[in-house]
Amino acid sequence: MKNNNILEYKGYHTKIVFNSADFVLRGKIEGINDLVDFECEDVKDVEKEFHAAVDDYLQFCEEVGKTPEKEYKGTFNVRIDPALHKKLANIAMKNGDTLNASVEKAISSYVYNEKRISEYLHRGKILKDLKNESIYRYEGENYYNSNVVHFKQKCGYEM
Repeated sequence: MKNNNILEYKGYHTKIVFNSADFVLRGKIEGINDLVDFECEDVKDVEKEFHAAVDDYLQFCEEVGKTPEKEYKGTFNVRIDPALHKKLANIAMKNGDTLNASVEKAISSYVYNEKRISEYLHRGKILKDLKNESIYRYEGENYYNSNVVHFKQKCGYEM
């Protein structure tokens, strides 16, 4: 399920959550070690409060001579099943890779394949629509029922 509670401002991100105990909306800058958070009662103020929190953080860093942290520096700890850890380490060794390189490849494959799968699902819907309609417009071109094969070749879609 896609999360629409994410905001971005000046390269920083937050996830908005509702606190039912206090009946307030809360957020904090994700992906940094410094704690920068905010809250508000009215949903209309969420974006304004997030922007103010980021701006305050950047101003504070400037005042104290600290470099503001950037999100996600590229290092993190992962806890996985020991058997999976062993299997991955053995695969890395067989391939002449480090464990870190193998983990990066696995994550990259997961991230980019997810994007590719959603693109194929979208193209599949277009192809289905094309078969059901007499004309379909895609990326500035008109496709007709007789052009289904051309569409499949152009978009790299396999059925």
